Amino acid sequence: MLELQNKVLERIAKGEPLTETLETLCRLVEARLPGIQCSVLRVENGVLHPLAAPSLPKHYSDALNNLEIGPLAGSCGTAAYYGVPVIVTDIASDARWAKYRALALPLGLLGCWSTPVISGGKVIATFALYFGNGRHPEGHDKEVIETCTHLCAIAIERDERTRERERLTYTDALTGQANRARFNEVLHGLQAANSDFGLLLADIDNLKLVNDTFGHGAGDALIQTVARRIAAVVPRDRTFRLGGDEFAVIFDGIGIDELTEHCNAILREIKRPAQCDRHVVFPSVTAGGAISGNGDARQNADIALYHGKSRYRGQFTAYFPGMGTALTRRFRAIRDVGIALAEGRIEAHYQPIVRLDTKEIVGFEALCRMRTASGDVVAAAHFHEAMLDGDIALQITELMLVTVAADMRRWLDLGLPLQHVGLNLSAADFHTGNLQAKLQEHFTAKGVPLEHVILEVTESVYLDPRDHMIGEEISAFREQGLRVALDDFGTGYASLTHLLTVPVDIIKIDKSFVDRLIHEEPGAAIVEGLVGIAGKLGIRVVAEGIETESQVSDLVAMGCVLGQGFLFSRAVDFDTATELLRTKGQRPSAEAGALTRVGV
Repeated sequence: MLELQNKVLERIAKGEPLTETLETLCRLVEARLPGIQCSVLRVENGVLHPLAAPSLPKHYSDALNNLEIGPLAGSCGTAAYYGVPVIVTDIASDARWAKYRALALPLGLLGCWSTPVISGGKVIATFALYFGNGRHPEGHDKEVIETCTHLCAIAIERDERTRERERLTYTDALTGQANRARFNEVLHGLQAANSDFGLLLADIDNLKLVNDTFGHGAGDALIQTVARRIAAVVPRDRTFRLGGDEFAVIFDGIGIDELTEHCNAILREIKRPAQCDRHVVFPSVTAGGAISGNGDARQNADIALYHGKSRYRGQFTAYFPGMGTALTRRFRAIRDVGIALAEGRIEAHYQPIVRLDTKEIVGFEALCRMRTASGDVVAAAHFHEAMLDGDIALQITELMLVTVAADMRRWLDLGLPLQHVGLNLSAADFHTGNLQAKLQEHFTAKGVPLEHVILEVTESVYLDPRDHMIGEEISAFREQGLRVALDDFGTGYASLTHLLTVPVDIIKIDKSFVDRLIHEEPGAAIVEGLVGIAGKLGIRVVAEGIETESQVSDLVAMGCVLGQGFLFSRAVDFDTATELLRTKGQRPSAEAGALTRVGV
């Protein structure tokens, strides 16, 4: 018995799998007690699970799996139920075997002694000896049973500690889901086996806003809600919280269409309102996905997620070949603009807006420019990819607000005829929830009345059918007296019918239409119709991208009053804009009073 004990303890100390260790124990006992067969059953939540029975047929062990313990549940189920040894010497007649003797007797099993394995006062397993004859335990038998139950307890306790360590190592404490370490392990296994799978990566939208508004208790509750709702749609062992607001889901053996279907089902489940720490929150996630067999699935899903966060918030974006090339350009642009911001090389330049009939300046559009390390000025069109990044867009807006407010204050102090400056805003600016406060902070605090500020929003942002919040926010701004310009009209979602329902003060006709101002051409008809409709609705019109005098003549003939473009001036720095305002700024007069102060 000492030799048996040492061999089993050595396996336990080496950390060998529990099943292998207990099968070794059973074989060693069977070699020392000829004519018997051993089994070890684990007890969890009131049911039995086979751990080791190397000499019993598989169908016999399978029949015992998930067997509920009880007073008439054979030798093992009864021993586990009462927590005491059960000695059965005649399976054929013992009432405790009535339901199970048909399993045992055909195998020649006539007797069964089962002893509970107890740890911490709780039955964790049973150790059983089966006989082909009916006999009672003798002295040596009792020594074997005592030694083996003790060894089973040690092995199972160590396994439970190991499983608990693994659970803590591979489980996210907040959600109970598998964590990043487990995700990496599962993903590596799938990739090593060259398996087919689909991968979804998802980020919670606006978690920071929930934390800042309602507190971190609500933010944690939101994370838990999203985790539960993902697990309600897909198997829990395939859902992972990677940390922060990041989740992942792995789908075995599916194509891109099935992946899209599954992901949209997850998004629908998540979007239901939720109570988060006594606050009502409308959860939303942005997701990206890819399938294996088309490059690195993890990298491709990351690319798709980044693409979705930039353009398709709250939706699923599937990776397609070539998406990475576009994002590589964007990453490079983000890096370059980030460095320029840190080095103070992002500047505000101003393009005049003029009365077409007099060429007087009635206002400016503030435009972002980047100065290169060599001193060259680069227009925003050359780094527009970076502006699709929410963080970069917010930093640019913050810098422009600070700079433009200071420049406007200086123009007012100089007594120049400043009417208004247009500021371009991105979708990210509206999602911060504090845009109104920022405007107050930077303009009102410097004594610049907000009547001098026009908020310019592209129609693709303002009229995005997937994001109603921006429209509601703009309506609120207009109710507070701020004026709003719909920029690049005609290039995105807008149509003439939108002018009946969209609350704006100004529309800016995109250059692509101005370029087509040729008599009897469709472009001319569209511009003329737009100017007429806008005028009847009380909406000002600014024509963008004017480059020739003939375009000016055509626009004036159509009734268009205001415009901007290279014909009048490119975007210029503060000093040049100051001189233009001094020499060409529209000043109040009886004749021009109707346009003064409301240039656009």
